[in-house]
Amino acid sequence: MHLSFPVKRQSLRSGLEGYQYYDIALESARKGGQKTKIMHLDYVYSSTCPCSLELSEHARQTRGQLATPHSQRSVARISVEVLEGEVLWFEDLIDHCTRAVPTETQVMVKREDEQAFAELNAANPVFVEDAARLFCEQLERDARVGDFRVVASHQESLHSHDAISVLTRGALFDAESLDPRLFETLIKRG
Repeated sequence: MHLSFPVKRQSLRSGLEGYQYYDIALESARKGGQKTKIMHLDYVYSSTCPCSLELSEHARQTRGQLATPHSQRSVARISVEVLEGEVLWFEDLIDHCTRAVPTETQVMVKREDEQAFAELNAANPVFVEDAARLFCEQLERDARVGDFRVVASHQESLHSHDAISVLTRGALFDAESLDPRLFETLIKRG
């Protein structure tokens, strides 16, 4: 089952509200009498490159040159096994993501919100590998979650390719390779 789950979100400073829609899929499988429940969530966030941020600040301090660190829209596809007898709410999984990487894309934005978002990004620079690890840390703390897979995709504004990191825990998501179409589905267009 696939759905677009709405959650009301408030802007960072202006007090505006709007709905953020999360792509969620629920999967259930039975093998040898064993039932497996899997929840998939796409979490869309902004990622500011730590190296680019440092280089931009260096240019400002050493040459008085204004420079902008590169940031890009990024997507994490979180897939978790919900353990037998446990309940994991959509909101719980979304909360894990926002605690891990708080730079979620914004729904309603005025100028003061854009400034707050720029400040939030500068305070939370993250490489794709680090983002994947941060998501994993949150999932590992939840006793309702069994095996999981995190696919983080930073849709680069500097490089002509995306930066992707995949981390898994447990046998359920262990694989020699991934379907290449998986990465195409991570691109979120507005």
